[in-house]
Order: sequence, then structure tokens, then C-alpha cells
Amino acid sequence: MPTLPRLPKTLLACAIALFSLTATTHAQSFEAASSNATQDLKNALNELAKTRETIATEKIPLIRSVSALEDEVRKISSELARLRRLRDNSDLGLNRLREQVEAIEAQNEYAAGLLDEFVRTFETRIDYSETPLYRAATEEARLALDDADMSQADRFVKQLDVIGVAIQRLGKLTGGYTFEGKALVPSGEIEDGTFAAFGPTVYFASKQSDLAGITFNKLNAAEAAIAVPDESYTTGIRSLVNNKEGSLPADATLGKALKMEQGNDTIGEHLAKGGSVGGVIIGLGVICLLLGIFKTLEVTSFKTPTPEQVQSVLIHIENNDLANAATQAAAIKGTGGDLLKTGVDHVADKRGTLEEILYEKILAVRPRLERFLPFIALTAAAAPLLGLLGTVTGMIKTFNLITIFGTGDAKSLSAGISEALVTTELGLVVAIPALILHGLISRMARQKLGDMEQIAVGFINGVVGARSKDKDAA
Repeated sequence: MPTLPRLPKTLLACAIALFSLTATTHAQSFEAASSNATQDLKNALNELAKTRETIATEKIPLIRSVSALEDEVRKISSELARLRRLRDNSDLGLNRLREQVEAIEAQNEYAAGLLDEFVRTFETRIDYSETPLYRAATEEARLALDDADMSQADRFVKQLDVIGVAIQRLGKLTGGYTFEGKALVPSGEIEDGTFAAFGPTVYFASKQSDLAGITFNKLNAAEAAIAVPDESYTTGIRSLVNNKEGSLPADATLGKALKMEQGNDTIGEHLAKGGSVGGVIIGLGVICLLLGIFKTLEVTSFKTPTPEQVQSVLIHIENNDLANAATQAAAIKGTGGDLLKTGVDHVADKRGTLEEILYEKILAVRPRLERFLPFIALTAAAAPLLGLLGTVTGMIKTFNLITIFGTGDAKSLSAGISEALVTTELGLVVAIPALILHGLISRMARQKLGDMEQIAVGFINGVVGARSKDKDAA
């Protein structure tokens, strides 16, 4: 263990004294600091107590103020909630009113649409002879529809006038009523007379003649047209018009049967709808028909020798009686007799030469039997194409009319559609019989040529057989 150096005793004593002095000084400083801290703590506690007393004194008024403010906030919140409820109720009522207004406007528009439709179609629902009676009311209503400055209420007034007139008309129709007017009679003249509306039918009795009949609407006619169902009803209709009673014709179809009867075209009118293309098809069909009749007569009149006649000629040839054989062949009428006469004249020729001569004779007959048949076949092929051409031209006319007049008026489009359909009909009407006629006549012609070939073969075989018998006899 190391040893400390020894200090002198005087120095050691000095050090001890100095240390004791320093310790005493420090002890006094600590006591003073502790005393100061204690005093400061007491002062702070006294100040804290005073502050708490102040806070406690001021807290109660503040709490009362806060409570009052909270009560005021609650009142204001309640008032705000009430106002919001009132606003919501007002908005809900306003929305309901708006919905009711929109519903009423929709009903108003719907009613306006129904009234507009009724006004526009009223004249089409009544008989054409009644149009002058209600023309004033309907014209005012139509003018109101086109007047943009007129209010809806004023427009309703005009339309309701038409409805009132219609109701009055229905009341009159209950027992029937009469009125004066003009009508288009079947002869094409316009005569004055008396109309009697009874139920769905309007009857007419002329004042200028004995004519009496039923009215109907005729296309492009300025007045109601008159149809006479039967002369036996004339007295009854005139009695109804004059004496309010009489025997009347009843139409269960409400005029549709009469319209159908009036709408039926004659053959000439129906063919006229085909236009120029239809005329070409008809002309082609007439030519084809005449040629078919001619060819039928020509082919059926073409005579061929019977097997008995051929055998009779061959018997004379076997007997070397060529003069009688030629006379027998010449007695046979038609091209068949000429064929046998030629065969007799060349009976001494070789078989090959005789065959060529007779085949040449048959070939000379073929053009005569088959002439005009290609034209009939061409007609059968061209007629549908011409009908298609008429269809295309008719549809072009229809679309041109649609471009000019629109699609509202179907009557203006009927001409082009009629041409389109009638030409197709005419093309098929011509093509189908032409095709059948060509097949029948061609079959008959081939049969005649086959008979000629059979006669030629039989004649050649008979001549060859006769030659063989002569050789055997020799």
C-alpha cells in the first residue's frame, strides 16, 4: 500500500483550521436559504388562499351569467328549430302547390289535346252533306288552334262551341232531322234536294227529279254524292224525307259496303293505274297471246303419216311398184307426205344417202315448227322485269310526292303505289300464261319432230328390208 507523504505538523494544523472555517460558513448559508424558502412558501400560500377566495367570490356571478346565457341559447335554438319547421312546412306546401299546378297544367294540356283532336276530326265524323251546317263553328275553332296570340281559355271557348254543336247534333239524331242542300247525283250533275239524317245514314230526295238514295263521300267531289241502292227503295226514301216515315234500306256495315262497292274499279280503270309501263306489258301480252293461238293452230294442223300409210307405201316398194308408191305418198297431206314422196324418189340410193336426204327434209321442217317460240319465251322472261320496272317508277313517284306533300295525305300517294303494284300484277299475269304456253307448244313441236324422225327411220328400215328380200329372191 502506498504511503502518503508526511506533512509538517504546522501545515496540517493550518489545513484543519481552514476546513473547519469553511464548513461553518457553509452551514450558516444553508440555514439562511432554508429560512428564506420557508418564508417564500408561506407568502405563496397566503397569496393562493387570497386568490381562491377571490375566485370563489367571482365564481357564483359567473356561473349565474353562464346559466342565463345557456338559457338564452336554448330559447334561441328552440326558436330556430321552430322557424326551420315553419320553413320546411312552407317549402312542403309550396312544393305541393307546385305539384298541384303541374298536375293541373298536365290535365289542361291533355284536355286541350283532346279538344284539338275532336275539333280537327269533327268534320270527318259527320256525313259530308252535314258539313255546311257546322262549318262556321268548326272554322272558328280551327282558326283558334292556329292563332298563337289567343289564350288557352279563349281557345277553350271556341272548342267548347264545337262540342255544343256536336251535342245538339246528337240530340237531333235521336229522332232524325232534315235539312236542305245540294248533292252530286250519279249522272254527274248537282241537284237541290232535302237530306234526312236518321241514325248513322243520311238519305237524300231530289227536288229536281225523282232521284232518291243514300249519301256517301266521293273523292274530289265538292258535294255529297248519292248512291241508289235499288229502285224499289226510292219511294220509301222520299216518303221518309217528306212524311217522316217510310221503308228504308239498312246497311249493317255502316256504309263500308257501299264504299267498297263504289271503290271497286272497272277492268279499264284497274289497267289504267299501271301507267305507260302497264300499257307495254299489256301490249306484249296481247301479242304473245295471238302468237300462242297461231302456233297452237299451226302445230296441231301439222299432219304426219300414220303407220298404216307408211306401211302401205313400203308394200308397193317391196313389190317394185314405185309408181303406185309415189302416188300413195303424194296422196298423204302435209309435210309427212312430202317426206315419204322424197323417200320414194330416192329409194334406189344408198342407205347413208337416203338417211341424209330424209334428215335434211326433217331439218327443213324444224324452223317452221319452232318459229315465234323464242318470242313467247322472251315475253315470259321480260314481263316480270317490266313489272319490276313499273314498281320502281311507281315508288319513285310516291317518294317524290312524299317529298312535296309529306305523308299526311294518303290519297295523294295512292297513284304511285297503285302503279307500283298494278305493274307487278300485270307482269305476273302475262308471264305465267306465256311460260305455260311456251312449254306446251314446245312440247307439241318436239313431238311432231319426233314423229317425223320415227317415220323416216321406219321408212329407211322398210326400204332396206325390201332390198334384202330382193337379194334373197335373186
